[in-house]
Amino acid sequence: ELDLQDTVKTHAFLKQERPSLVIIAAAKVGGIHANNTYRADFLYENLVIQNNIIWGSHLADVSRLIFLGSSCIYPKNSPQPMPENCLLTGLLETTNQPYAIAKIAGLELVDALRKQYSRDYFSVMPTNLYGPGDNFNLENSHVLPALLKKIIAAKQSNAPAVEVWGTGTPLREFMYSEDCASAIVHTSENCTRDFFDQLHFSHINIGTGQEVSIRELAETIAKEVGYTGKLEFDTSKPDGTPRKLLDTKILKSLNWQPKYSLAEGVRMTIRWYRQTHS
Repeated sequence: ELDLQDTVKTHAFLKQERPSLVIIAAAKVGGIHANNTYRADFLYENLVIQNNIIWGSHLADVSRLIFLGSSCIYPKNSPQPMPENCLLTGLLETTNQPYAIAKIAGLELVDALRKQYSRDYFSVMPTNLYGPGDNFNLENSHVLPALLKKIIAAKQSNAPAVEVWGTGTPLREFMYSEDCASAIVHTSENCTRDFFDQLHFSHINIGTGQEVSIRELAETIAKEVGYTGKLEFDTSKPDGTPRKLLDTKILKSLNWQPKYSLAEGVRMTIRWYRQTHS
């Protein structure tokens, strides 16, 4: 297995394979707790991984590249929904600032290669993703898989309550992984250098355009799991950004729409989890 933090091996692999398209989904990721605890790791490892792949693709003369960023690149107090052009217009959310800075650096490198070397490279900014194969480790997972694991466990043990971090009021957007993959393929087939030259930036938001509160998310998971116990909100834990909804007008202008609702995606993820974690 290729170690993407090894510059020599990553560059050699790209020169040998000469792919026609590189899609960079590799990253060190996690939820609020992991981002806030391992700040140096998140900054350094993501910078190394993405720099090795992006610059290595350039050196190997890869013709097309798509870099996956994150919605956390936008300022904490961005207008809602968050448009692509609000990047670098304000302060970032403190809890995941190192990760966001790494992603912004990757986006800027892709944009610089497009402008300086006329590379057909661009970036996509997905919203919060979930689905089969997600990370369900409670120490470093995102909110949806963490809640799903805790609620399934509570159902199995007949626990009277499940702890949920924060107040439950923050609003978030969630996208099923297959929908994100579909959107990325769609942009690869419909976006060119000329398209981004007209936009004056080289990244596109990828999301559903739908948002729910953390409380509503927990209630949706509990309903799909069949758990009837109490949801207890620990207000001593951080909420993170109050609201995060991506403006997806540009993506919609390319005639793309998500296929799965939140309930459908959660249901399929629960089915996969039960089959693989029995």
